[in-house]
Amino acid sequence: MQRHKLRTGAVVFATAVLAAGLVPATASASPSLPARPDDQVVVVDCFMEAQVRPSKFLIACGDGNSGLTELEWSSWGPRSAVASGLNVVNDCKPYCAAGTFRSYPVNVRLERPETWEKDPGQQRYGQLHLSFPGSRPEHLPPEVTYKLWG
Repeated sequence: MQRHKLRTGAVVFATAVLAAGLVPATASASPSLPARPDDQVVVVDCFMEAQVRPSKFLIACGDGNSGLTELEWSSWGPRSAVASGLNVVNDCKPYCAAGTFRSYPVNVRLERPETWEKDPGQQRYGQLHLSFPGSRPEHLPPEVTYKLWG
């Protein structure tokens, strides 16, 4: 049941992103990942897959109402990773199913590497930090930190 919810959220988000023209229609639904050394820290997505420098990342796995797109990574290291991109968020007005996805420039930092339970020999980032240099979703402060799943 939980896996179905994750997939539904990802499909909703991907559909909204494509409809909004934020990602070219030719973009792959799941971008191919470069080969990674065994010691490279990864970020775990909603499908429990390891990613390195993803161009998109779904934040709200359950409902797909928030995600990151157009990620450009300036660094990816053993303690943190830094990118800029867009936070695409459903405004849920008048309610989420009828809401509009809006994009906000965002700075992204992944940090707090920890052992990944699925693969104990692998480190994964445990925290996602967002900072909005300009406008932001009205329900969020200028900076927000999320504990990552996995």
